Amino acid sequence: MSDGQRADLAEIRARIDLLDREVVRLLGERETLVRQAGRLKSDDAAVRAPDRVAQVIARVRAMAEETGASPEVVERTYRAMIGAFIDLELAVHRDAGPSEPPSP
Repeated sequence: MSDGQRADLAEIRARIDLLDREVVRLLGERETLVRQAGRLKSDDAAVRAPDRVAQVIARVRAMAEETGASPEVVERTYRAMIGAFIDLELAVHRDAGPSEPPSP
């Protein structure tokens, strides 16, 4: 690898590191919302919400296609992320205890 290639690779890695910082910040925002949702859901099935997962996957695949990203990579990434957030949300939901029925 030449010095120019090493410099290019170092620049690419630095840009990836900056993107990773932003991705982690956004994941933190998403986590905050997931925790809020977990406290509001009625049961574990509502947390798992397979229909909602399917909607999210379809939406992000379409966004990937629109932006030139690989729909397969985006789907795999989102499925892993959603799985981790479902685990978190289940824990939050269980810690919150039974929710009260809505007021009439």
